[in-house]
Amino acid sequence: MLLELLSDLIKINDILLIIKNNGATSEIRSNSLSIRQKDKWITIGDNDGPAHMHLNSELIKFVEFIQEQKPEKISFSVRFFDESSDRIITAFFTKMYDDSKQLVVERKKLYDQLNQKFTSKINF
Repeated sequence: MLLELLSDLIKINDILLIIKNNGATSEIRSNSLSIRQKDKWITIGDNDGPAHMHLNSELIKFVEFIQEQKPEKISFSVRFFDESSDRIITAFFTKMYDDSKQLVVERKKLYDQLNQKFTSKINF
């Protein structure tokens, strides 16, 4: 189910995948990314390309769809956590608002459909 969720996410244009810790942040756009799994490792992006990531699927213990109120808008994300509830990776839905700060209905529909398919919280 984890590989299926990640595969569905990277099929959507303008998803921003972020890995963040105290010392570094890595951001990769979903546009035209490949995905594959070998043993416990899921690779997103081309291994020989300019940017890719390797995720240890055994460390991801749960996933949550989160809508977070910000000062001017709502942020839409899918967050992947380890057993200590530390975030491993986040997939942010970008370009959710137009130039006049109105929610783009088509983008929200993509988020809602994915949320409905996988439920709001997935435990592994």
